[in-house]
Amino acid sequence: MRPRIAIIGTGPTGLYTFKQLISSTVPISITLFEAYDEPGKGAPYHPDVNDPAMLSNIPSIELPAFAETLVDWLRRQGDDRLLQLGIRRDAIDDREFYPRVVLGDYMQAQFDLMRRAAAEKGHEVMVLGRHKVVDIELQAEQIRLSVEGPDGRQDAFYDHVVMATGHNWPETTEIRPGYFVSPWPATALKTVRNERVGILGTSLSSIDALMTVATARGMFYADAAGDLQYQPAEGTEEFHATMMSRKGVLPEADFYCPLPYETPKVCTNEAIDALIATGRHDLLDDVFELFRREIVTADPDYAARIGLSQLTVETFAAAYYADRIKSDPFVWAARNLAEVEENRVKQYTVPWRYAILITHEIVARVIPHLNEEDLKRFHKYFKSIFIDDYATVPLTSIRRLLALSRAGKLEILKLGDDYRIETDESGAERGARVIVGDVEHRFGSFIDATGQETLSATDLPFPTLVAQGGVKESATPRTGALHTLEDGPDMVRTGGIDVDEHYRPKIDGPLSNRLYCAAIAFLLHKEPFVQGITSACEIGETVAQAILADVAPNTGEAPLFQIPA
Repeated sequence: MRPRIAIIGTGPTGLYTFKQLISSTVPISITLFEAYDEPGKGAPYHPDVNDPAMLSNIPSIELPAFAETLVDWLRRQGDDRLLQLGIRRDAIDDREFYPRVVLGDYMQAQFDLMRRAAAEKGHEVMVLGRHKVVDIELQAEQIRLSVEGPDGRQDAFYDHVVMATGHNWPETTEIRPGYFVSPWPATALKTVRNERVGILGTSLSSIDALMTVATARGMFYADAAGDLQYQPAEGTEEFHATMMSRKGVLPEADFYCPLPYETPKVCTNEAIDALIATGRHDLLDDVFELFRREIVTADPDYAARIGLSQLTVETFAAAYYADRIKSDPFVWAARNLAEVEENRVKQYTVPWRYAILITHEIVARVIPHLNEEDLKRFHKYFKSIFIDDYATVPLTSIRRLLALSRAGKLEILKLGDDYRIETDESGAERGARVIVGDVEHRFGSFIDATGQETLSATDLPFPTLVAQGGVKESATPRTGALHTLEDGPDMVRTGGIDVDEHYRPKIDGPLSNRLYCAAIAFLLHKEPFVQGITSACEIGETVAQAILADVAPNTGEAPLFQIPA
């Protein structure tokens, strides 16, 4: 009997898992469950969830290919199809950012190619759209899934199950009149009126929310000089948006750099692994010293300018953000955009920015080994600078923000630490009031666009799995512990889901260990930089390799795809 494998979710993680699985030389049976009606797109790229103005956060050059690269797929589309996608043929470039819905179409097309390749290799593949897995039960040898579909609820049994469920968005977005707990689905924002709109956050998710609202009330256009401008529609005089965050800064524009990443000089995998091998758990200061030396080596002028020799884990972020916080956010954005555009033409990389970028995944190796105190220090003081550096946004996004500012439709509010957000629980008053110190800001619509929070075992939407102890929160050594035993007295559970190196939840008792947690929201506690499609690829490949090692230990190379002419 063929090994039976289930993949819950057909977004990027599910598709990369599928791609690796069908390299098996042993015939296998794969069932893919998708809650939406268009399997292969994934919620972050589905047209029912995203507005066409929402841009992806990854250029083609960084997107791991399925059967072909995004740019190659775009180039073989006809002119009519490109017109539908809103893409000029002469503008197709491997460093360009494309709308999320375009990536959805690309991934669905790649899914079709991979399904054909799977059939040619003798695999059985079943794809079930509009089928939502609502429960999971681990048994001794198999895993039971309870699935709700168009024909009702039924159970199915599998040897291996991959939870590739992606982000967990709320069932209802507008929980009170004018108060939205998420910018997704974008269609929910249609109830926003021509009024003052508050958006919590300044990241790309926040920009997505803003663009959904702004493009419904006006249009962007290039003026005679080629600069992007915003023209409000008639009757939208009352529309005005305020983006807000603690620091009151905008993200920077995506900067030019060599890809794939170059190898750091000091803060290397080997250096981090040597620290881990000591068996200590108070490692964060030692890691920071490696990081500091890397910056000094890469860009001594920058290191001297911010006084890096005197900085610590707790004080580096303040020095990193200092100049940006002091500047008007739109002045800074315009200056940063001009610098990035010039550097792209010259193909010049800012050394200190690149040093931070190429070390973030290396620093992440130590996080599962940090004790409770250092883990808290990392999340509170150090994590944000890495996220700010790699979560740069498309140049188009910055141009749009500047255009909205020039049109008098956008401002940035610095919240600081002394603020609160209040809503009318009765729903009689729309939106929210944001009180900063003694100043109250009133918004008729308010959108929380701060993104996916870290989730833990009890947040899983599979009640039987949680009740039977099939998942538990990840464990962290207590402060002061040197060598620890799993679940010993020197361990404390701090959040997320506890998984092994193959993303299998660590469980006790005679239950199947062939469940794989590839849902990013449940991994962020110990893997805070697990974000986006590149992480989805890495997780999917790791999970699939673990499955194949069990069902097809002598699997061959990945299949060759025949791309239609």
